[in-house]
Amino acid sequence: MKRILRTTFAILAVALVFSACSSSKTVSSSSTGVSRGKFVGTWTLTNVSYDGLLPNAVQNVFDQAAPSAFVGSTWKLTNSGNGIYTLTNGASQTIFWSVYNDPTLGTQFQFKKIYEGDKAKNVQEGYRLNIASISDSGMTLQTPVAVGNGTGYVVYTFTKAN
Repeated sequence: MKRILRTTFAILAVALVFSACSSSKTVSSSSTGVSRGKFVGTWTLTNVSYDGLLPNAVQNVFDQAAPSAFVGSTWKLTNSGNGIYTLTNGASQTIFWSVYNDPTLGTQFQFKKIYEGDKAKNVQEGYRLNIASISDSGMTLQTPVAVGNGTGYVVYTFTKAN
């Protein structure tokens, strides 16, 4: 009788271990969303549009300039998370970027502005954009904006240069 109980307990323990491993693999793969590698390269912001907003409703994005000032900007993103964007007027900004996975909000592109002497880990403020779509040649990111009881979006369309 003891032997049957020990065998049953051992089988249940092994089954529990396998099911635990299986569950963590499933959660891990479903929460990864878009891989970091999809963003690496040089991107050009080709269009800014508005969904649920009037075109001039947003005067400033990324605490820097009007959305239209970003059209034609170049964003260089490395696999290490370092990056830089340069506006057509020559203004540039060093950033540290990453992909953020949230079970409620989905997968988002996030970045922090990095100034001389800053370390990314010490910078607390940044920006998160919803990933509407991404492929090897283009991506669309959205910034949510509260409008009354709803949400509108500033929509950024990028094409990949390399």
